[in-house]
Amino acid sequence: MKIKMWVQQTLSLFSVFVLVVTFSMVSLASSGGAVGELTVIRSSSAADSSSVTVNGEVAQSGRSVFSSSTISTPEGTEAIINFGKAGKVQIGPDSSFTVAIDGNSISGELTKGNLTVLNAANAASIKTAAGESIKVNAGETAAANSNTSAKKPAPGPGGLSWYVWAAIIGGGVTAAILIATHGDDNASPVR
Repeated sequence: MKIKMWVQQTLSLFSVFVLVVTFSMVSLASSGGAVGELTVIRSSSAADSSSVTVNGEVAQSGRSVFSSSTISTPEGTEAIINFGKAGKVQIGPDSSFTVAIDGNSISGELTKGNLTVLNAANAASIKTAAGESIKVNAGETAAANSNTSAKKPAPGPGGLSWYVWAAIIGGGVTAAILIATHGDDNASPVR
């Protein structure tokens, strides 16, 4: 009788142990909640078979993105990740970016291609393929093979760059000056 009770207590203790270990493993394996939402932008020249992937799985617009997810874009396709209050980034064609987000700060590793910060609460901290960690502000682009960020020129009226408008206005002023100064000098005024 004592042996039967000892076996029952041992089995009960073992069952509780297995239950605790199982649930602790499940809770440790779960990552935090979603940190962003993916939007896929496919150009008209992109092949239908080319797809954005998240951790190697084909992803469509609206997919949730978690911290530590790797987003890869093929040639001709871009992806935008909206991190809510933290900001929004655009991953260029033929790029690979591993997301890391901490509260209102966007960070991650850009191993291939380029990434543009569309807006952000704080400057994004991007680690490039060269191992350099750079700060990228809203409107700036980071390239995987570069250790500096490049600022995109702000578009002027009509969506054209301010440089284009400066050239157009400068050309018009130059043409007006040339026409005014190179008139017919031999003509006599009418009296």
